Amino acid sequence: MKKIFFLLFYYLAFTFSAFAQEAKDIVKKADEKAKGKTSIANITIQTIRPSWTREMKVKGWTKGNDLTLILVLAPAKEKGVVFLKRKKEVWNWIPSIERNIKMPPSMMNQSWMGTDFTNDDLVKEASILEDYNHSCLTEVVIDGRDCYKIQLLPKPESAVVWGKVVMAIDKKDFMMLHVEYYDEDGALINTMHCTDIKMLGGRLLPAKMEMVPANKKGNKTVLLYNSLVFDTPLEDSFFTTQNITKVK
Repeated sequence: MKKIFFLLFYYLAFTFSAFAQEAKDIVKKADEKAKGKTSIANITIQTIRPSWTREMKVKGWTKGNDLTLILVLAPAKEKGVVFLKRKKEVWNWIPSIERNIKMPPSMMNQSWMGTDFTNDDLVKEASILEDYNHSCLTEVVIDGRDCYKIQLLPKPESAVVWGKVVMAIDKKDFMMLHVEYYDEDGALINTMHCTDIKMLGGRLLPAKMEMVPANKKGNKTVLLYNSLVFDTPLEDSFFTTQNITKVK
């Protein structure tokens, strides 16, 4: 009996581990497709409120999962503001006061530039691959596309913004199409929906992302990719605090 119990436990543990690895591999494929080895993007961000709308234009560079730089191009009031991520460190250059500020982890869950995206959403301090445990929940259909529904729960040692993330990833083309963000108490905070699928940088990807807060009626932020280029060589020295004041 003990032998049968041990074999059953081993089988269940192996099966759970295999499913978890499969879920992580699906997320990895979607993440790598959206990022490439490097990426350079021109983006319009529309912050929509019941009584007003604001538009920003930004340029973003990424290299792997550890290096990100975002430059605000417009409006004039914020032009030249830069956000830099190097591994787990995030820096913010504010040209109006000529200060380079290191952002503490506690600021990662705060609004990025008044939008419905958090600082972590934009600079990705937390890694969706390394800071979470992954599991396949079921299959869903999003905008006519068959998707994997995958749950991400933070690892005990990880300092992350969200208590749970649930994402739908297209089964055929590995595009992240729908993401729900929950707090540590299990309450839904934000929902991101991705549409306008087209060729960007030679890859089929959503060109439009809408982030909608759960409890703020009439509020949303729309992120539009105007252009996206992958795998252009970028030196690590580009992503440094020394370069943060020079980038254009």
